[in-house]
Amino acid sequence: MKAIATVKQQLSFLGIVAGILLVLEVINLFTGNYLNQYGLVPRHLHALGFMFTAPWLHSSPTHLIANLLPLVLFMWLTMQWGNKVFVKVSLTVMVLSGIGVWLFARSAVHIGASGMLYGYFGFLLLAGFTSGRVRYLLISIVVIALYGGMLVGVLPTQRFISFEYHLFGFLAGLLSAWTWARRRNTV
Repeated sequence: MKAIATVKQQLSFLGIVAGILLVLEVINLFTGNYLNQYGLVPRHLHALGFMFTAPWLHSSPTHLIANLLPLVLFMWLTMQWGNKVFVKVSLTVMVLSGIGVWLFARSAVHIGASGMLYGYFGFLLLAGFTSGRVRYLLISIVVIALYGGMLVGVLPTQRFISFEYHLFGFLAGLLSAWTWARRRNTV
């Protein structure tokens, strides 16, 4: 019974996250993308704190929809390592990808949940192998098999896509897996 409650709690949390993303996109849509001024602008000190708001903002409904389903799925899969690991991974990815973009990205307003998406992706690719546990290894193998093509997204393939957020999110996810998903840290 406890596992069902945990799954219900996880799904409820994911529903809230998705709901917030959708509400922000509707507000942005009706205000001419007003909220996007809270995106991350590299090397502008006033924008450094926007590493915490940028992942919640999107340039269009299409941009949000492209991120939403894999983001929620990867968040849920990351939650399988436990709440503490999920929170550590989330914060690490948000902060390290934000700092990476702020320091090294092209001059532009960087927004979107894809940095987080790639962070969870990086975590999921490596975490099963570092954990030494079969169930986690299976998650990693399934993610590699179904989503391995996402690796191309860390390359500069399209002008208006922040490959930098993808790259730094992915690297932060790998670091998170190495740090918090190793055998000694998993339950």
